[in-house]
Amino acid sequence: MTKHLSITAEKEAFLSSDQQEAEIYFDILKDEITDFIKTIDYSSLTKAKNLILAAECEKKRIHITGIGKPAYVAGYMASLFSSTGTPAYYLHGTEAVHGSSGQVLPGDVVIAISNSGETAELKATVKALKENDVRIISVTRNRDSWLGRHSDIALTAKVSQEGDSLNRPPRCSIIAELILLQSLSILLQNSHGLTEKQYIRWHPGGTIGDEIRRKAKDTSSIQ
Repeated sequence: MTKHLSITAEKEAFLSSDQQEAEIYFDILKDEITDFIKTIDYSSLTKAKNLILAAECEKKRIHITGIGKPAYVAGYMASLFSSTGTPAYYLHGTEAVHGSSGQVLPGDVVIAISNSGETAELKATVKALKENDVRIISVTRNRDSWLGRHSDIALTAKVSQEGDSLNRPPRCSIIAELILLQSLSILLQNSHGLTEKQYIRWHPGGTIGDEIRRKAKDTSSIQ
């Protein structure tokens, strides 16, 4: 019995410690994202929206790319853009200089994501794309970085602390990039006037599809 109580107390101590460490991260995240949102350049967001809308009017396409962790942001954002009225394609950040740039045509728009804006592999990709007359929207912490300077439009997602003692593994910066691009997706979605009827055509499956169909059924039965 005494042994059991000792183990329980030890677990509680660990849980308490874990909670404190998690809460430290949450506090850092809250502060960083609050500060980041205050610095968002809405005029640049509008310019990015208009560049994409103009490209669509000319039957051009949107691609999103990144290296490392931002590559996962790129994949998610390509899917989100596509499901909310702006067809977008994921462009592999390193394969682009080994033939994949062939998916990008002159006049297309590429959103390139890099926290530092100095990633060597992404530099090579952007250089190749610009030689093919592609428009670049960058997402980086520093608009004066190489990527920011070589972009048609530079969007800034800057944080000073990633959320841990190392301050290296990307955590807060990834969330800032997501927030920035999610806000761009909302501007585009509203510009397209996306309706639930249109949305369910692209998202018929899962709980979201079921809820929209159920809502439509309930509405028609009331009428």
